[in-house]
Amino acid sequence: MDNALTFLLSQAKDNEDKAVMALNQARSELDNYYQQLEQIEQYRLDYCQQLVDRGQAGLTASQYGHLQRFLSQLDETLSKQREAEAHFTQQVENSEQHWLEIRKQRRSYEWLIEKKQTEKQRAEEKREQRMMDEFSTLSFNRRRLNDKS
Repeated sequence: MDNALTFLLSQAKDNEDKAVMALNQARSELDNYYQQLEQIEQYRLDYCQQLVDRGQAGLTASQYGHLQRFLSQLDETLSKQREAEAHFTQQVENSEQHWLEIRKQRRSYEWLIEKKQTEKQRAEEKREQRMMDEFSTLSFNRRRLNDKS
């Protein structure tokens, strides 16, 4: 039984390590997502400033239309990028939930092993106490018998 629990604990620890790595990977992907989003937003702001600067210098209708279409494409890209946020945050939440479940399982195995060790130790202490009691009883009886002789 102890070997089985030890094996299960070992498996649970391995699974927990894998769950932690998956959680870290999901968090890293979410961080990368936010960095990309920030870069696109910054690029859009910079592009808008260029549009204003060029507009002050004078633009043809064709140039303005081209710049406006590019700005619309950037807005569409940003919109799609923001939609992806739910995917990345869900990945983190799922990974975190999985890790918590695995950790709970590992802790349960540790508790069971500790409980069995405590029970085993108590049984050993009781056995030793019985032996000491028997020894004391035998010693007492011998002394009584020797005192009578």
